[in-house]
Amino acid sequence: MTTATAPAVAPFRFFDLTVLRTRRLSPSMRRITLGGPGSDGFVAGGRDQSLSIFLPHPGQTEAVVPVDENGEWFPAWRALPPDVRAVMRSYTVRAQRYAADGSTEIDIDFALHEDGGPACRWAEAAVPGQRLTVLGPTGENNNGIRFQPPQDTTSVLICADETALPAASAALEWLPAGVTARVWLEVPHTQDRLELRTEADARITWLVRDEGAPSAVEAVRAAELPEGDHPYVWIAGESSGVRALRRHFVQERGFDRRRVTFVGYWRRGLSEEQLREEAARVAA
Repeated sequence: MTTATAPAVAPFRFFDLTVLRTRRLSPSMRRITLGGPGSDGFVAGGRDQSLSIFLPHPGQTEAVVPVDENGEWFPAWRALPPDVRAVMRSYTVRAQRYAADGSTEIDIDFALHEDGGPACRWAEAAVPGQRLTVLGPTGENNNGIRFQPPQDTTSVLICADETALPAASAALEWLPAGVTARVWLEVPHTQDRLELRTEADARITWLVRDEGAPSAVEAVRAAELPEGDHPYVWIAGESSGVRALRRHFVQERGFDRRRVTFVGYWRRGLSEEQLREEAARVAA
């Protein structure tokens, strides 16, 4: 199989998008379709393409993100008080479609939780015509894509919880025929099993917590994995589970760590702001 060449610096910029429509996909997932004139130049690379959304605080009419003439924003945004600067959250571009007139539609699937944070609350209340500030890609090859199977990949292993389900679904759609895929997907409810499309020879195991299913870590440890000389592993979801799965593949199964991509989308008990603060402390 082939994959995109590893990019250098990602071309990202701000877009002022409009909610075109919404759709409840399952009890735990709501799709927000965005577009409008502000989407001109938005170009996603598929797979687990990430972007950042910026949300206003209660009482604000718009998200506060100071951007200078050079497009720089992070230092000024970071310097603002937490209750003033826009709330930033990372999400996956589930799909992008182009119309005959050149306009584009962008789907973002939001995993919803009973005690969800500001992004969940925004997604639950979103209606057509509402605006959303997004830091998104302007080219297909960018470092917002982590799903990068090496060119010699013959089989793919995917592990994801509901927060990474949109990315896993998009990655499956991207995989070509002739590739073997073994997939474990953790979701809360039976109705969260979505119909997934792929040309790959895929075996998908849904791990439904309401049904008493084992965790992905337990399921993978008990599984017989496809044989092949060149596997690729992609793991995303809650950080502790992601780390446990990576240890299993690398230390217990003997996989080449260079062929294992792992991404912690969230950590139990911590907000995204707290995760960023922790990452900054580690980097310092």
